[in-house]
Amino acid sequence: MNGEFERKHSLTLENRETLEMSGVKDVGAFNEEQITATTSLGDILIKGSALHVDELNLETGSLKVSGTIGAFVYNDKVNAKGFFGRLFT
Repeated sequence: MNGEFERKHSLTLENRETLEMSGVKDVGAFNEEQITATTSLGDILIKGSALHVDELNLETGSLKVSGTIGAFVYNDKVNAKGFFGRLFT
């Protein structure tokens, strides 16, 4: 075990206008059209319009976003393959 605490990840979308997420480790970048975040299950790209980060608490892993949500795109964890998997890819 690497000592890192893995948080459970959940996502709740209400009327495509309010998004609440748990298990958020970091928010890399955001603007009115997209937000990129790292979660306990990999990276997520949130696309839409008039997006606004209403709340971000990295201690609890919570993120709240408002605006018009158009899409979510998940990417696998970067380290999911392990050291040797990345070395020989």
